[in-house]
Amino acid sequence: MLTTKKKQKVIKGFQKHETDTGSAPVQVGILSTRIDELAGHLKKHKKDNGSRRGLIKMVAERRKIMKNLEKSDKKSFDKISKILKS
Repeated sequence: MLTTKKKQKVIKGFQKHETDTGSAPVQVGILSTRIDELAGHLKKHKKDNGSRRGLIKMVAERRKIMKNLEKSDKKSFDKISKILKS
């Protein structure tokens, strides 16, 4: 589960300015963290199909945001892609 402290740390890593909490890069960062945690959960609980469905929805949502970000702000898209690949 994504705790408040973890979420704040992710927001600080992706925000464009101090009060930025909902821009596309921040949303992608939060979704990526949640996806990583849920993937770990699914490795232990292979038959948890409800969580698997949630994971697929989150991945699709992140893909949609990234696609939109690529069209609107290529520089930010490249930066986030590099962070996510590492």
